Amino acid sequence: MQKRIKRVLSRARYAAIGAAVGAGIGGLVGRNAASTGGALGAIVGATIGEKRVTVDSFIDDVKEKRAERDELVAEE
Repeated sequence: MQKRIKRVLSRARYAAIGAAVGAGIGGLVGRNAASTGGALGAIVGATIGEKRVTVDSFIDDVKEKRAERDELVAEE
């Protein structure tokens, strides 16, 4: 459950940042472009947030396996 909450919050955070950046850039062009830029930025941000959590959990798993392997080698 904790992993799911972490993934949801990460996705929401990056989506909000992406929406703000997209709307800001689109706002330089016009009102409609700001709306479109915000929507596209939110999609991109949510995707990045999802992938980032997935990669972070993979790295943590690799670190745990490496630590276990090092313990086994030290015991021999």
